Amino acid sequence: MSDPFDLNGRKALVTGGATGIGKGIALGLAAAGADVALTYRSHAPQQVLDEIRAMGRNAAAIKADFTSMDEAAAEEVIGFAVDALGGLDILVNNAGIIHREDSAEMPLEDWRRVLSVNLDSVWLLSQAAGRRMIAQNAGKIIIVASVLGSQGGLRVPAYASSKHAVIGLTRALCNEWAPLGINVNALAPGYTATDNTQALRDDPERSKALLDRIPAGRFAEPSEIAGAAVFLASDAATYCHGSVVTVDGGWLAR
Repeated sequence: MSDPFDLNGRKALVTGGATGIGKGIALGLAAAGADVALTYRSHAPQQVLDEIRAMGRNAAAIKADFTSMDEAAAEEVIGFAVDALGGLDILVNNAGIIHREDSAEMPLEDWRRVLSVNLDSVWLLSQAAGRRMIAQNAGKIIIVASVLGSQGGLRVPAYASSKHAVIGLTRALCNEWAPLGINVNALAPGYTATDNTQALRDDPERSKALLDRIPAGRFAEPSEIAGAAVFLASDAATYCHGSVVTVDGGWLAR
């Protein structure tokens, strides 16, 4: 019996794959056998590329700024992955940003910047990849949401709104594309040790409050999110459509 989690021969693109959860997912997909392209903005991707190649996989990276993405830029990113890897079977929409500020004081430009990266780019890249996947009658799209796709959070109105929105987008695309052989699902990580949570982890009071609520008693490591991504990218998840897989140490159960 073949291994349903084997990704040998698959071609994957992970946005924001040079650091944090994206890096963990990129390395996890490569360990399962996939060739991996990634996007990056400010973090140098060379270490991740070297680690992927050390596994015997192909790897490539393209610099992209998702704060101003349009249709042409999305096509360029997807086209780069296709050309670099020889195809595209898996898209992981991971790139995201967060802005913390009292809602009454938050400038419109910061609201729009978060929505541009966390929602608009996800839509544009999914659309561009979806066209190719429709033509090949197969593909996996994974959207990295958050536990704040089910909650409001504190002082992160744009981030929470964007994560609610991408869960809705996951379900909307599922309804159209599941009959065409494309699996569209979401991941909802909990509090993870990344740049996005650095301010929280550096605040003793806020960090303690968060840890007291997490049944696992700690923040996740980025590599711990990768297993769920490998599952959703694999044949083991063939009948998963429109799902939101939560990896949160029990946060939402509390």
